[in-house]
Amino acid sequence: MKVMFLDESGDHNLTVIDPQYPLFALGGVIMDLEYAENTATERVRDFKLEYFDNENINLHTSDIARNRNGFEALKDRVFRERFYEGLNTLINELEFEVVACVIKKLDHLKRYGMAAVDPYMLSLDILVERFCIGLGKEKSRGIIIAEKRGSTLDRQLEIAWLNLKVQGTRFIQANKIDSAIESLNLRDKKANLAGLEIADLIISPIGRMVIGKKIKEDFRIIQKKLRKSPSGKLDGYGLVILPKEKSQPPLRSDQPI
Repeated sequence: MKVMFLDESGDHNLTVIDPQYPLFALGGVIMDLEYAENTATERVRDFKLEYFDNENINLHTSDIARNRNGFEALKDRVFRERFYEGLNTLINELEFEVVACVIKKLDHLKRYGMAAVDPYMLSLDILVERFCIGLGKEKSRGIIIAEKRGSTLDRQLEIAWLNLKVQGTRFIQANKIDSAIESLNLRDKKANLAGLEIADLIISPIGRMVIGKKIKEDFRIIQKKLRKSPSGKLDGYGLVILPKEKSQPPLRSDQPI
């Protein structure tokens, strides 16, 4: 059994778009369910205990970046550098695969206008397709776990999931989704699921790369974990950037950035 943990970066709002971050990104971290429940959980817990002596602290990107909600010690430069080095080592050593979809919201609106699909729902379709393709190759079944986002958004996601099981996507028939994926479960961030925490940590660096911000070591580690074609191509496999641009050179897993 495989599990895909979902988390997002940016918001899916197409009415008000932040000029500093005009993206929506949805990332999926795929693991064996047993590995997620045991090895990954233990490694993340040990990491928290080593650096904060608190296994209940939640590895949340925005809290880490703002030195809040238990991460106040990161204000100290020496400790911060040691923490990030340890965090990069943790992510590098954990066994998982990444699939992600990034929507450039301004370009999305420009191309499709009033017909533009909600970025979250569009990204969900893309990730479900890639998850199903991977499950089919491995002859395995899967579950999806996403973070709760509030009652209204959670209900929208549940409806979107039901629609996928009834209507399918552009490339995957509904019966294949229904047979391959057992369920989509929403969990509270307070549950401190290691897989959701890892998904939170991997999606922001992907968004930063797409928007053209300085590439750091965290993205270089994630780049190696993105699903790729047999030839090493990432575009369309582990990373989908929409709308597609014909002039954009393909990104590869071994490409220095």
